[in-house]
Amino acid sequence: MKAPSFSLPDQTGTIRSLEEFRGSWLVLYFYPKDDTPGCTKEACSFRDQATPFRQAGAVIAGVSKDTVASHRKFAGKHALTFPLLSDESKEMIKAYGAWGEKKFMGRTFEGVLRKTVLIGKDGTIVKTYDKVNPFTHAAEVLKDITAGDNAP
Repeated sequence: MKAPSFSLPDQTGTIRSLEEFRGSWLVLYFYPKDDTPGCTKEACSFRDQATPFRQAGAVIAGVSKDTVASHRKFAGKHALTFPLLSDESKEMIKAYGAWGEKKFMGRTFEGVLRKTVLIGKDGTIVKTYDKVNPFTHAAEVLKDITAGDNAP
């Protein structure tokens, strides 16, 4: 399935689009909120694995509904060197199926789901990761990308 197109600002205000990543694997990870414990762990795990991802021909990009200013602060605080895309309208988040019902402390509400979409070099969705564990997820995705000819 072809990945939905997008055009969103990153933490520097630079507009990023799906087309700019063509020719590379794109690890598009959706997360609920900047600078919260699970989201910080997931982002830092991707940061810590940046070199192996780059060596595998992969680009990492995070997406949440937080503002560009929030992303800038989050990226600066944690030395995140990959794009964090701001989707305040939630259009892209919904297009990728990363918006839905959540439960927290006995309360049910709608929000950004922790989900990752692996997009192949040709712009097609290769694999979707639902129910992401922020502590082990970066290693899981990297393993799938580097699995050789049988990669997802």
